[in-house]
Amino acid sequence: MDKFDHQILDILRVDARRSVSEIARDVNLSRSAVTARIKKLEQEKIILGYHADVVESKSDDGVCAYLALKYDTSSKQYHCEAYADTIRRIEGVKWCHAISGETDMMLYLDVPNMHRLNEIRAEVQAIPDIKQVVTHIVLTEFFNTSK
Repeated sequence: MDKFDHQILDILRVDARRSVSEIARDVNLSRSAVTARIKKLEQEKIILGYHADVVESKSDDGVCAYLALKYDTSSKQYHCEAYADTIRRIEGVKWCHAISGETDMMLYLDVPNMHRLNEIRAEVQAIPDIKQVVTHIVLTEFFNTSK
C-alpha cells in the first residue's frame, strides 16, 4: 500500500458513501485509478465492507458479551483465518481478534437478548476443533471511543 491507498482508506473511513469522483479529486488521481485501487483493496480484504452507523437503541434490553475461544491446536486443521471467515457470517458478532496467551481468539457480541447470545454461543461451539468457549457478559460500559 502506498500513500494514495492510505488516503483513500482515510476518506472511506470518514464517509464510505463518498463518490469515486470526489475521492479522485481529493487524492489527485483519475477516477479509473481510484476505482482500480478500491477494487484491489477489496480483493486483498483490506476493505472488508461498507456499513451504516445506526443510532443504538436506548433500551437496556440488549446484551454485550465477550467470547474467549480456545482451539485444539494439535489439529492439522487449526487456522485462525478460516475460523474468522466462518465467524464473520454470524449476526451479532461485532469483532473477532486472534490474541496471544491462554485464549486463541476473542469475540465481541452485541445482541438483542440472552436467547440470541446462547444461539451464537452454540453456533461457535459447533465449529470443529473448538476446545473451550468462555462467556464474559458486559455489566457496565464506562466508555467506548469506537462509537
